[in-house]
Amino acid sequence: MIHIRNVQLDDRDFWFSLDRHLPETEFEKKVRDGRGYVLLRDDKPLGLLRYHLFWDNTPFCSMLYVSSDFQRQGYGKMLMAHWERDMKEQGYGMALTSTQVDEQAQHFYRKLGYKDCGGFVVDIKGWEQPMELFLIKALT
Repeated sequence: MIHIRNVQLDDRDFWFSLDRHLPETEFEKKVRDGRGYVLLRDDKPLGLLRYHLFWDNTPFCSMLYVSSDFQRQGYGKMLMAHWERDMKEQGYGMALTSTQVDEQAQHFYRKLGYKDCGGFVVDIKGWEQPMELFLIKALT
């Protein structure tokens, strides 16, 4: 059975097994503010989604990840649909996400109805990365 719920402090080890970018203090804020989800199958955590509010008023999915053994089975799509529904119920009219242009995730987001809406390049020594592509979707 598939279940998606808000992240809890007990999810810490699982969370950091997939998300190596989030500082510990931010994890605690995600738990406190309910800005993260864990997808479970038969009570085993398989995936996560975290978000924040861009401009303090627009939901922005900043991390979506499913354990490698369970990718390409629809779990990412389930997490995104759950998040979008939750955001719409909270009164938001659109959602944002991003991915690097050299990653395949852009194709996944486009299949879910997201469209390209810009990007930026980080070329500061020590933090260089390919262009970050932003994608947007109306929550109708």
